[in-house]
Amino acid sequence: MKASRHLTLRLAAPSDATPIAMMSRDLIETGLPWTWTPERVARNLVQRDTLVVTARDGAPVAGFAILQFGEERAHLSLLAVRPAYRRQGVARHMLLWLTESALTAGIVSIHLELRETNLDARRFYVNQGFAETVRVPGYYRGGETAVRMLRDIRVKA
Repeated sequence: MKASRHLTLRLAAPSDATPIAMMSRDLIETGLPWTWTPERVARNLVQRDTLVVTARDGAPVAGFAILQFGEERAHLSLLAVRPAYRRQGVARHMLLWLTESALTAGIVSIHLELRETNLDARRFYVNQGFAETVRVPGYYRGGETAVRMLRDIRVKA
C-alpha cells in the first residue's frame, strides 16, 4: 500500500496512548518485555517536560516520537514510523519539529539509545547529525547492546 503524503504533525492526545503503545510494542520493543504500555504513554502525555508528537494520515497514527526535556539535554525516548510510511520523510519531519521545540526551550543536545543491530535507525540518525558516543553491552534486559547517540543542536554562528 502506498502511503499518502498528506501527513499532519501534532501533539498527541490522550486517545493516542494505546495506538502509540501498540506501535512501540510491535515496532521498537520486539523481543523485549513491553514497557511502553498505554498507561506509561498516557503518563508521559501529561508531563510538562515531555513532548509526544504524532504524524497522521487522516485518522491513523503513521508515526510518533517522545522527547523528554532536562535542563540542557533532551532524551529521545521513542520514535517509530509504520512500515507503509517509511522512507517518506515522516521520521525526519517529526525529529525536525522536536529539535525546533528543544532549541526554543534552551536545550543544547539531544540524546538517544537504540539497539546496536538496528542498522537502518543508526544510519537515519547519523544522517540527521547524530554521532555514536558509546556502546552499552547488555543494556536491553541484559541481552542486547545499545548504541548511545548524541546531537549538539546549538545554532552555530
